[in-house]
Amino acid sequence: MEKLDRYDLHILELLQKDASLSNHELANQIGLSPSPCSRRIKQLIDAGYISKQVALLNPKKLGLSLTVFVLIGMDRHTPERFDHFQSILKKHPEVIECCLITGMDADYQLKVIVPDIDCYQKFLLGTLTRIEGVTSVRSCFVLNQIISKTQMPLNFITEQSKESS
Repeated sequence: MEKLDRYDLHILELLQKDASLSNHELANQIGLSPSPCSRRIKQLIDAGYISKQVALLNPKKLGLSLTVFVLIGMDRHTPERFDHFQSILKKHPEVIECCLITGMDADYQLKVIVPDIDCYQKFLLGTLTRIEGVTSVRSCFVLNQIISKTQMPLNFITEQSKESS
């Protein structure tokens, strides 16, 4: 699957908004019969365009009201040091994102979601600051989330498809 056509893009757009759509509902909305629609979805999955389908939970309803972005500085930039740090973080479900970054006085940016400041303090002092190689930790607390979405901007793919046609 080299190039996405308008049906593929429409499928991706609709599934990003609501992955619980049945194949029949999806086929009706994009103007295909169910069988070709199902084949296209399988091709999109096999080609890696769709990596997984999940349910997005409401953190506030679950009592997870504190979101923290954490900048981590490391003492050495070696594969072993980074591997060790990453392996420890993977064991902590409160870390919902971990990115190796550049362009700042930090090596990693984490997104941590916990119930409250006490839980964050326990994670900070009991885990983060105890990881070998961590030299700095800066915490930024989210006051209000303005934009939160999971949809990829498919408009760029649409524009590329039009340019190559």
